[in-house]
Amino acid sequence: MGKEGVVLVSGGLDSTTITAIMKHEGYDIYALSFDYGQRHKIELEAARVIANHFGAKRHLILRLDLGAIGGSALTENIPIPQGRDPTEINSSGIPITYVPARNTIFLAHALAWAEVLDATNIFIGINAIDFSGYPDCRPEFIESFQTMANLATKAGVEGKGITIHAPLIHMTKGEIIKKGISLGVDYAMTHSCYNPGKDGLPCGECDSCLLRKKGFEDAGIPDPLLNQ
Repeated sequence: MGKEGVVLVSGGLDSTTITAIMKHEGYDIYALSFDYGQRHKIELEAARVIANHFGAKRHLILRLDLGAIGGSALTENIPIPQGRDPTEINSSGIPITYVPARNTIFLAHALAWAEVLDATNIFIGINAIDFSGYPDCRPEFIESFQTMANLATKAGVEGKGITIHAPLIHMTKGEIIKKGISLGVDYAMTHSCYNPGKDGLPCGECDSCLLRKKGFEDAGIPDPLLNQ
């Protein structure tokens, strides 16, 4: 076995950047995406393009019905917040776009696949600076999940150890974009919008669109999606 890593690929800015980092660091990429009942399922098209672009050894898309659980505007017919100031996004508590326990659920599946692959590295592109206040995007969560992973797996018990990598966690969106550009990432292949139109075009007003806009402005780089 070589240097394998499982990476959660949503099709967005952060997961694309983390996949580029893996490629740069010489990992064999095993991309994992989820069709979980999200209203912005078009992100999976971007995830396929991204996994292929970076030469993933395999791209696995798992189907989970988180819509049956509900509790989020991303999986239910609940209005998505529009037009909020980035300062408000980061300071107004946990928004209705939070999907209950989503990163815990996703990382648990990544952990299972990593065990099958005999891989000890899992990558996730979460960010705790320019984000929407989700509790499962914090450093404490990653640290706790890694502890749990090494208690609950054959790999952990046998001393191989599982490492959860989240190198973007303390970076702003602008810094993340600059990092990706330095690695040659073409962000035209990404998708960020929570509420795209029937034509797949971003709404430009949801929290994710506004944080993306702020990131490109802070980086001083034009968003390629706006120039297509």
